[in-house]
Amino acid sequence: MERPAGSKVWAEYNAAQATRSVRPLCLDAMALAGPGNGRQAIDLGCGAGKETLALLDEGWRVHAVDSLPGTRERLLAIVPAAMDGLLYVDMRPFEDIRGLPEAGLIFAGYSLPFIHPKDFGRIWRVMLDALRPAGVIAVNLFGDRDSWADIADWNFHTEAEARQLFDGLEILKFEVFDDDGQSFRGPKRWHIFDVIARRP
Repeated sequence: MERPAGSKVWAEYNAAQATRSVRPLCLDAMALAGPGNGRQAIDLGCGAGKETLALLDEGWRVHAVDSLPGTRERLLAIVPAAMDGLLYVDMRPFEDIRGLPEAGLIFAGYSLPFIHPKDFGRIWRVMLDALRPAGVIAVNLFGDRDSWADIADWNFHTEAEARQLFDGLEILKFEVFDDDGQSFRGPKRWHIFDVIARRP
């Protein structure tokens, strides 16, 4: 199967995201995490910066990670100058991540599934290692019935496997979407787990 995402597609996708609302999963995570009050958040796969800006607006310092060229310029163009000092833009592929700052909130919106399976476990451990006590993590994971599940370079999970990733954490939300829908590239079958969890 031809890969439906590459750097050109991601650039087009991010451009199309400019007018959308902040993802509900991020809003729910912020509500559960409480006010930022200068605490550290991580936005993994920050893309168009909608969630990064929402976190900054709620008083979080944000470590925003993305490898797409132009990410830094895109974020600085939407972040008010008064917030510049609260934002760190980390320009690298997830596969190059060996550590992350300790954080009270970690958000990964539709980014983790595109990590190669051989790297996913290590990166997941790095994320959990960065999550502080009482910290909240919110992620989208792709299920094994997703129509992209035959792409060997991406990662997919059964529901049991997805739940097991959160062993030791308190699952606050675990929602399953399993239905036909639209992607940026056209119709597809979506099988997604939207998960929010808290470290005790």
